[in-house]
Amino acid sequence: MRKTFLTLACLLLTTMSWAQADADHNFKVAKNLEVFNTIYRNLDMMYVDTLDADEVVGYGINSMLHSLDPYTEYYPEDKSKDVKMMLTGKYAGIGSLIRYNFKLGRVCIDEPYENMPAAEVGLKKGDIILSIDGEDMTKRDNNYVSDHLRGDAGTTFLLKVLRPSTGKEMKFKITRRAIQLPAVPYYGLQQDGIGYLNLNQFTEGCGKIVRNAIIDMKKQGMKALVFDLRGNGGGSEPEAVNVVNCFVPKGKLVVSNRGKVKRMNQDYRTTVEPVDTVMPVVVLVNGNSASASEITSGALQDMDRAVVMGTKTYGKGLVQTVMDLPYNGKMKLTTNKYYIPSGRCIQKINYKHANGGSTEVVADSLKRTFYTAHGRKVMDGGGIVPDVEVKADSMSNLAYYLAAVKDSDELVTSYEVDYIAKHPTIGPAATFDLSDADYEEFKQRVLNSHFKYDAMSEKTLDNLEKVAKFEGYYDDAKPEFEALKKKLKHNLAKDLDFNKEGIKQLLASDIVSAYYYQRGAILNTLRYDKQVQAAYALLKDPKRYAAILTAGERNKK
Repeated sequence: MRKTFLTLACLLLTTMSWAQADADHNFKVAKNLEVFNTIYRNLDMMYVDTLDADEVVGYGINSMLHSLDPYTEYYPEDKSKDVKMMLTGKYAGIGSLIRYNFKLGRVCIDEPYENMPAAEVGLKKGDIILSIDGEDMTKRDNNYVSDHLRGDAGTTFLLKVLRPSTGKEMKFKITRRAIQLPAVPYYGLQQDGIGYLNLNQFTEGCGKIVRNAIIDMKKQGMKALVFDLRGNGGGSEPEAVNVVNCFVPKGKLVVSNRGKVKRMNQDYRTTVEPVDTVMPVVVLVNGNSASASEITSGALQDMDRAVVMGTKTYGKGLVQTVMDLPYNGKMKLTTNKYYIPSGRCIQKINYKHANGGSTEVVADSLKRTFYTAHGRKVMDGGGIVPDVEVKADSMSNLAYYLAAVKDSDELVTSYEVDYIAKHPTIGPAATFDLSDADYEEFKQRVLNSHFKYDAMSEKTLDNLEKVAKFEGYYDDAKPEFEALKKKLKHNLAKDLDFNKEGIKQLLASDIVSAYYYQRGAILNTLRYDKQVQAAYALLKDPKRYAAILTAGERNKK
């Protein structure tokens, strides 16, 4: 009896402490909301300048959310369409990428999408946007021009552009329509019955698109598949389950969400019959494969249904829920962590919320071991580690400065626009190459320009020289330093020759996209893609492929 009384007393005390903690928490919430409200009311009434409520309060909201994690975001009414586009891949506009040309100080058409209004009316890469419905756009940035190109589906506007290749101003009457960004920009049967499928986003309906593409390639005789998720930043969690469902039986657990609010916890299982459960599959991933891409590749790895190849993925194991706010706003809120079939969560970064927020990468010592269906060891807390690591060919320093860094002369763009103007047609996307004469023309443009870039070997030598002087070794090694300076002297012509093939491939891919769109650019690069070629080699070696997936079974024996 006394034991029962003590037990009840302990339970009562525990319940009372929980109730007190809840009461303290609720008091702090109410207190701080009242303080915030009073502070802004005083600012609005008494501050020396008139404040913009949307801007000031919006800044306060965003600062608060910034202390949590980068995925919890507030979208006021004028930005709520961004959420819809993120989830569906749809927006209303002309269907084209645009970019700011630093040499011209103007926004230009960069890449019209296939079968979309921009391409249908005849807009081309390099067209300079002058005005939209009479409003001057020559001093506007990308965001401003993009906002004015978009609008309600069915609305018509007048676009005025300057075409550099002819020097003529042109007017286009364009009707906006719903634009669906291609989730699968390219798929097709390649060498030796191996299929290739590129999925670049997990938007609504992509699972069905992937399923139909696999069925189509199987009808053509596909025996194995390279499934490319590199650079895919994720999207819809249910669509990731639908994609996995193409390869595994109905009723399989793919991913589980777990968080503070129990009613928001959910298990996702496959719901329909698969397309193929035995066909060999290699999934390509890299450091920009995140979220739904990691659910897909991680689930297939945990089930030993596919070999994951490439480099370690991003490591996003958090799930967001979109919530409606007053006055047509939206909030994307982190509500759960997700766990793939082995039971692991691959979230790489812990977000701490004290003192304005901070982050820490999960230490290797804190990572836990889990096991795939066949007993292979896999780890949590750091993304999906590929079964076969294959690093991509890195872009040369020179190519990086030409293509990726702001180039005030826009040498790559101007060459490509001129090339396209001179060539109404080109050869097939899969085999198109620039000739040596074409590259020589580009090389001379670069040499005749004021193009500058950091020569990494010279820069590294300069740093070493400074360290040697600081430590007192320079005088003894001075002759060697002087000799190295002569050998490593910056030579742009030599660098252009040494990096010729890589730069040619970069130019060719861009040019092909102007004729054959995104699918053509992907097809053009497959023959040079080191990771794709490694995937082909693995799929042509059934014994090696099987050995990778059954390694856990051998370890059990």
